[in-house]
Amino acid sequence: MLAAAGAAAPGFAHAQPVDLFYERTVMSAADARCGLFATDVAAALAAATAQARGAALRAGTSADTLRQTEQGARAKAAGADCASPDIATAAARVRTAFSGFAKMTRLTYAGDVAGWQADRNIGRSARWRLSQDASFGADRMAFGLAGRDGPGVLLAVADFTDGAEPYAARLILRDSGRSGQPYLDRFGGGSTVGLPLARRLPPRGALKAYAATARSPADEGLLPRGADSGWAFRFPDAAAPELAKLDPREAVAVEFLFPGDVTRRAYVEVGDFAAGRAFLQVGGR
Repeated sequence: MLAAAGAAAPGFAHAQPVDLFYERTVMSAADARCGLFATDVAAALAAATAQARGAALRAGTSADTLRQTEQGARAKAAGADCASPDIATAAARVRTAFSGFAKMTRLTYAGDVAGWQADRNIGRSARWRLSQDASFGADRMAFGLAGRDGPGVLLAVADFTDGAEPYAARLILRDSGRSGQPYLDRFGGGSTVGLPLARRLPPRGALKAYAATARSPADEGLLPRGADSGWAFRFPDAAAPELAKLDPREAVAVEFLFPGDVTRRAYVEVGDFAAGRAFLQVGGR
């Protein structure tokens, strides 16, 4: 079983997402016990495991099923002999499958409605490390992690076509302390493809907000596509880990506040934010 698990390559062409999630979780847990992989391969495997989890949820696998799958995978790894030929064979297959993946510097994570663009290249000026574009009315926003290197800080950069200037912004997302499960406005189970992002947030009583801690004119390299200028808002460091914990089928909202009690709201699909954030750590540990 471990040897078979080690054969799982980074793509999804030949296996169901839940099977890949199981296989990659087995090998990640085995690595934690046995020290099987170099840090870059281990980080690449962790990113791919998060991606498989997100794909399984979007395909309709329940969170309970994935929890049971993870428990089974960790139990399998816990019972393995670190010095066994089975472990050695599985580890060799993972190294072969993920060594090339660990060298990748750019990756696209597709979603139901919107995806994430990940970029691990180092630049001389601030750039998007992990970003998603959104349109809201006539306005445009780029949202994600930005910086010169490393995982970056969580930003929302928006261009307002009428020249309006927001004085503040806040990130709205599910409060896991009030609602332990995602609130998806749909009937029954199954795939969430086609469900609008505005219907992927919980009711107001189950939401929490992070107020932006800084506001400034946006750097040219961070502007939404086609924008000549815009405003950048930085969110607290605690917001990115909270976003990464959410169900990939969920959405979050960024609200921009204007004088006169006016609010404009943009939506972001959670998608593979956790996988993309893990990808930024590949080669950086």
